[in-house]
Amino acid sequence: MPAGGFSVSAPSGVEFEAKITPIVIISCIMAATGGLMFGYDVGISGGVTSMDDFLGKFFPTVLKKKNEDKESNYCKYDNQGLQLFTSSLYLAGLTATFFASYTTRRLGRRLTMLIAGVFFIVGVIFNGAAQNLAMLIVGRILLGCGVGFANQAVPLFLSEIAPTRIRGGLNILFQLNVTIGILFANLVNYGTSKITPWGWRLSLSLAGIPAVLLTLGALFVTDTPNSLIERGRLDEGKAVLKKIRGTDNVEPEFNEIVEASRIAHEVKHPFRNLLQRRNRPQLVIAVLLQIFQQFTGINAIMFYAPVLFNTLGFKNDASLYSAVITGAVNVLSTLVSVYSVDRVGRRMLLLEAGVQMFLSQVAIAVVLGIKVTDHSDDLGHGWAIMVVVMVCTFVSSFAWSWGPLGWLIPSETFPLETRSAGQSVTVCVNLLFTFVIAQAFLSMLCHLKYAIFVFFSAWVLVMSVFVLFFLPETKNIPIEEMTERVWKQHWFWKRYMEDDNHHIVNGKINNGASV
Repeated sequence: MPAGGFSVSAPSGVEFEAKITPIVIISCIMAATGGLMFGYDVGISGGVTSMDDFLGKFFPTVLKKKNEDKESNYCKYDNQGLQLFTSSLYLAGLTATFFASYTTRRLGRRLTMLIAGVFFIVGVIFNGAAQNLAMLIVGRILLGCGVGFANQAVPLFLSEIAPTRIRGGLNILFQLNVTIGILFANLVNYGTSKITPWGWRLSLSLAGIPAVLLTLGALFVTDTPNSLIERGRLDEGKAVLKKIRGTDNVEPEFNEIVEASRIAHEVKHPFRNLLQRRNRPQLVIAVLLQIFQQFTGINAIMFYAPVLFNTLGFKNDASLYSAVITGAVNVLSTLVSVYSVDRVGRRMLLLEAGVQMFLSQVAIAVVLGIKVTDHSDDLGHGWAIMVVVMVCTFVSSFAWSWGPLGWLIPSETFPLETRSAGQSVTVCVNLLFTFVIAQAFLSMLCHLKYAIFVFFSAWVLVMSVFVLFFLPETKNIPIEEMTERVWKQHWFWKRYMEDDNHHIVNGKINNGASV
């Protein structure tokens, strides 16, 4: 989830001298902990909310409904408080993003990560020690603030500290670590579900491990040269650049950063710039990609996988076990994206995944429509396996397409002067719709029943048609040439591109980096 700031690359055909130094390796580990933290928070809530001890303490009405035969299978977990436990994190993250944008610019990337780490640690303490629902929700809100700050600072820190040749891979590395966090959470839930009555406390408390690692990492790394130069500390910025590049020959890159910083300072109203007609294609695509990413139904499946499998008649153990399988598929498929995104291109991955997601969701809807009625949930062994396979098919196609590309495409299409504002809008829209889906999913499951998968598959059809006609290919195109080579050539978007070239900036910006 890249954020506001700026980053530069060498002029076309030139690569700045840079070694992969120990500090860059440490930065990768830093990214891992930021991503792991977010993934763990996403993955842990679904497993915890299917544990009887947890429900008995905080949501006794849900536990009663779950154990009663007369309640519809699809409505066992329909409870606004239970949904608020999951979704409050995203609403808090959305609010925190606005503050994080300011601290990232004014206080630097390192301090923003430190703030995120502190929020995470305090949130984990509240959750692990929760005595009532209020404490639980406060803990989730604090974790959400951590998510807002970490998701703003970590990808930006990474893209600025990494040598150009590994920057694209590092951007997707953050997403990869989110998926590893989700898998880790599913494994923890599988283990702690056997520990009564405090297994859920252990699940929530183990989030402290990546939280402490992120905080320690932020204490020991240096800020990025870009951040130091942006705040006027030129000499310090140059010294850090020499240190992270492992060479004294940093003058060309240093001059580029200074120039990019000067241009970024000249833009007084980036959000106003964003609304100009010539920036409309990038804005529309960035916003729609975030909305579409949520309406694939992925987070509904990821947040609530154990609950969902429980609803379908899998018993507790089996449902957590199935969630672990989907988590593992998620990790492996994200690796496919790292390998293929610059080879086959963005459009091809999105279109192929669209077909796969549509077919798998329709298949799930058909099986559930036939086999899972309001009061009969015995899927049978064969059908149960088929549902898990279909969910895995869906998750894998999302993980190599809409997952990473929903973030990558906006980060590489905005021009320099609106990059920071564009990324803030991207993050906010994403968290807003994540919140909406998290808050509504269990109620939708209750009312729509199996048709919820038809609802999401219809959205997959809509987004695939959008990609087919309106999303241009951005593979292997330098960011500074996007306007000429992409937008001005596109059959629909070219009408928004005026002939004046004053908005095409000469500062060279690297693919996937955030400005």
